[in-house]
Amino acid sequence: MKSPLLSLPGAVPGEGPDEGVAAHYGDLFREQRALADGTGFVDLSHRGVVTVTGADRLSWLHLLLTQHVSDLPPGQATEALILSAHGHIEHALYLVDDGETTWAHVEPNSQGELIAYLESMKFFYRVDIADRTDEYAVVHLPAGSITEAPEDSVVRETPHGRDLFLPRERLTAFAEGNGPPIGVLAYEALRVEAHRPRIGLETDHRTIPHELGWIGSAVHLQKGCYRGQETVARVQNLGKPPRRLVFLHLDGSEVTLPSHGAPIRLASEGEEGRQLGFITSSARHHELGPIALALVKRNVPVDANLIADSTAAAQETVVEP
Repeated sequence: MKSPLLSLPGAVPGEGPDEGVAAHYGDLFREQRALADGTGFVDLSHRGVVTVTGADRLSWLHLLLTQHVSDLPPGQATEALILSAHGHIEHALYLVDDGETTWAHVEPNSQGELIAYLESMKFFYRVDIADRTDEYAVVHLPAGSITEAPEDSVVRETPHGRDLFLPRERLTAFAEGNGPPIGVLAYEALRVEAHRPRIGLETDHRTIPHELGWIGSAVHLQKGCYRGQETVARVQNLGKPPRRLVFLHLDGSEVTLPSHGAPIRLASEGEEGRQLGFITSSARHHELGPIALALVKRNVPVDANLIADSTAAAQETVVEP
């Protein structure tokens, strides 16, 4: 779905999972500084929007999600995962309930697969599931923003800012009155700085929640009754995850950033050494310079100097070994 805001002056289209919205509007670092200062908005209208209504919606979702949502108060934001039977991450949902409807935004183009799974699990529960992506656009307001949410929007407020579920036909008018517009590259740079994982980038087909630090924020350990719960409990109580998320400060003298999937090796072994992990996300930060997130084997020493392709990288621990 192509955003109408791509017609704004300076808009450069995003690529990969963020195709359809602006990567930036001509000045990446200015946009990052504005976002960090609590001004402007980010067009996330390419993300999928799913709603669940019905009297049983929260108790039913509680059975399927990794998060405790059976008593979720209206207006309280949370996030949750859907796992495979083996505990691997399949979907990440960013949720809020307005008292009548549970709203979630998800990765672009993933809502169809998510809805198919949810529909298969309805059984006798009084719930209705809908794809609202054509009707609602997600807009992000940064923490500290004084912009008022339109009355006809649903607000999901988190420590990182507010996500608005805005009627899609209001997107252009909202942009005209609440600039400056900020591209997803700035949003992603601050996400990487905050060590927040994103499904499809920080995950592959075998990622479990413990590897990314999603225990607690998206996985509630005091509930059961969801697919993959046995793996979560076993790793939490009896073992360690095979990999761990790290934050990397990259060599600022390099012209290009290591791309998603770039191999991580020990600097002492050079570019022909054993692969110990891979880059998941990389960005140019307005203060920190080039930075990245990466998944590495759990036994990689926390003080080891690394290289991503040929780029030197100093690590900070995100998930303890």
